[in-house]
Amino acid sequence: MHPATLRTARQTRRRTYNAARSARNREGDEGASSIVSQKPDNETLKALNENITDEFRNNAGKVGGRFEGNELLLLTTTGAKSGEPRTAPLVVFRVDGKLLIVAGYGGADVNPAWVHNLRANPRARVEVATDSFDVVAHELDSSEREAIIPKINAAVPAFAFANYQSKTTRAIPIFELQKNEP
Repeated sequence: MHPATLRTARQTRRRTYNAARSARNREGDEGASSIVSQKPDNETLKALNENITDEFRNNAGKVGGRFEGNELLLLTTTGAKSGEPRTAPLVVFRVDGKLLIVAGYGGADVNPAWVHNLRANPRARVEVATDSFDVVAHELDSSEREAIIPKINAAVPAFAFANYQSKTTRAIPIFELQKNEP
């Protein structure tokens, strides 16, 4: 895609995201904090994810804003209903040589769509920095999950898993991504 076209698309998505965010702030008395504690509407979430994905790909996996300093990956799953590729930027946790992703979703009461997609088809593609490879996702069972949570918190203290878990009654899913060697 031509750089000017990419820049225009990115600016349009950013305006859409900012307009939706401003509208949400005007609707409630909670102010900006309501954005963090509530599941964003689909249009806002799509625009945010597209902005982060563009920034990730244009900067060898580095992004700014609230994700600055965290290692991110792009997870491309197959849509459970549509069969179409779906890409989500996620913080990645490296613990005991494992590549882990957490479906925190800001503590929302529902799982992000990528969880449903991985449960339907655990084969996916990831991009980490400038590397990309196929993976098979394994959802941790409750005992594996409980054993790994303290290690995730130790590896990335700013993540504060307990803060996400305290906002919801769902058990937040954790997946290990294993390279799918040909």
